[in-house]
Amino acid sequence: MTRRLSLLIAWTCTALLIALPCACLYLLTDLSLLQSVVHYNLDIPILWDTVLDWQWYSEWVLSVLFLSIGLTGVFYLRRAFTNFARGELFSFANSNDLQRFAKLLLLQTLISPLHFGLSSLLLSLNHPAGQKMLSIAFGSGEFRAIGVALILWVMSNLLLEGCKLHSENQQFV
Repeated sequence: MTRRLSLLIAWTCTALLIALPCACLYLLTDLSLLQSVVHYNLDIPILWDTVLDWQWYSEWVLSVLFLSIGLTGVFYLRRAFTNFARGELFSFANSNDLQRFAKLLLLQTLISPLHFGLSSLLLSLNHPAGQKMLSIAFGSGEFRAIGVALILWVMSNLLLEGCKLHSENQQFV
């Protein structure tokens, strides 16, 4: 069961690594869809009709940079679960990959309020004086992601210790 679940997670990560960049490229070609996605995800009181094309493209670049942190983490997660699916449970590579994923998840979560703030500022740049926005959001989702990242970081260290024990055990056999 563990191998099948690991394989499912690895394939899901692979699908994300293919689908999300393709979706980002598609959003670059369809500005109205990009506007809808940003409007839905930010949900801040901006004068949306005043946002210029260069601001939308700049928001796309900012969002792709933010998303690339998470996708890099998904890449490392895929590598670890591919090894788990092969039955390689205790290896230094798995521990390092899980630790990298945990660090990138933590980094992306901590940068999330900065991304949200820069996005709100960028999209309200052309508002009249006194109506520009700098909105920062940090909620329960971020706290949950921080908790998951820290737990995975500890688990990767436990996996590293298990790897050391497994290696010592192999030397005696």
